[in-house]
Amino acid sequence: MPVRAIRGAIQVDGDTREEILKGSAELVTAVLERNDLTADDIISIVFTATTDLTAEFPAYAARLLGLTDVPLLCASEIAVPGALPRTLRLLAHVDTPLARSELRHVYLRGAAALRTDLPQ
Repeated sequence: MPVRAIRGAIQVDGDTREEILKGSAELVTAVLERNDLTADDIISIVFTATTDLTAEFPAYAARLLGLTDVPLLCASEIAVPGALPRTLRLLAHVDTPLARSELRHVYLRGAAALRTDLPQ
C-alpha cells in the first residue's frame, strides 16, 4: 500500500492547555474522518505550533484520542513576521490506497485562509 502525507492546520483561540488539546483533537479527527482512515493506517504525525502556543504539546491530544502506539513529534513553527498566529499544523504519514489527488488536506477555522485553493 502506498505511503501518503496529509497536511492540516487549525487556528485556536488562545494559548491555554484546553484550547490546544481541543484544537489538536479536532484537527486529527477531521483528517482521519475526511480520508476514511483509522489509527492503524497512521505511520507517524509531526505537529508544529506557532511560537505563541506553549501551554501544551499538541501530540498529547492524539494520545488522548487513542493514538498510543503511533510515533508523534512536536516542533515549533518558524516565527515568520505576519504569519497567522495561534496555529497548530500537522503532517501525517499514512498507509492508504488513495491517490495523492484523492487526499483531503484539512484546514480549519482561521487556518482555512492558509489554503484557499483546497476544497473545504
